[in-house]
Amino acid sequence: MADDDNTALAAALRHCATTVEQALDNLLPEVEGTEARLAEAMRYSTLGGGKRLRAFLVMESAALFAVSLTCAARVAASVEMLHAYSLIHDDLPRMDDDDLRRGKPTSHKRFDEATAILAGDALQCRAFEILGEPDTHSDPLARCELVVALGAAAGARGMAGGQMIDMLAEARAHTNPLAGPEVIHLQALKTGKLIQYSAEAGAILGRAPQSQRHQLAAYGRDLGAAFQIADDLLDAEGTAEEIGKAAGKDAAAGKATMVRILGLDMARTHAEMVAKEAASHLDGFGPGADHLRALAAYVVSRRS
Repeated sequence: MADDDNTALAAALRHCATTVEQALDNLLPEVEGTEARLAEAMRYSTLGGGKRLRAFLVMESAALFAVSLTCAARVAASVEMLHAYSLIHDDLPRMDDDDLRRGKPTSHKRFDEATAILAGDALQCRAFEILGEPDTHSDPLARCELVVALGAAAGARGMAGGQMIDMLAEARAHTNPLAGPEVIHLQALKTGKLIQYSAEAGAILGRAPQSQRHQLAAYGRDLGAAFQIADDLLDAEGTAEEIGKAAGKDAAAGKATMVRILGLDMARTHAEMVAKEAASHLDGFGPGADHLRALAAYVVSRRS
């Protein structure tokens, strides 16, 4: 990626993060009284950190169709809440058992396991609540489509299903490890579906034709695949300071990854190839999609 592309993308990512952070702050207000601890835990795990990749995809895809910034930011905030819920639950002792997330103690370490579970549950509910509110879109059909699409991305045929496969794969890692196609399927569900939804959400907001929705969904699908392989590479090669959590846990736990199957060099080459394929789905969108094209190159070169 050229230096100019890097600079422009970095500026766009920062601008998006600022916009979405403000939306999250407004949509997850501090409260007093008996609900204060739950609200604090929800804000702790959602505000002030993360790459905001999914939010960026929503904002950039929405911009292709001249969607209101306020409406796009609400959808971007909702997907970040859904993502935060998934991270809270993934970090629990009965899941991935992580003590650090985004460079700070995980929710169950900062609070306790019960509070972390409830914070995740509440964030998931709030994400769907926001999508259903009239302020998100004036067309009830658009709001319904967003709800259905996010439910599909997050449920048994998406993120939750992928997490289940991941846990089962870890249990059989030393006796019957997953083959390459099975790992691809796992990662498409656990990581890819939510990224795919985020790229398509802007087209839903913009009431775009099905052909353009499909192109953005294909972009998100391939971007998600490249992103996950890059994450696996970071776990193998990065440091805790770079990635904001313990490094080397995948190999130690026998996790099913493309790095384990292909090795570092071939996995990196595969990620770069898939990222280029992702960018090719944007050919019909012109210069308005330049940030999305640059993002495809960025996800495989990042160090955090």
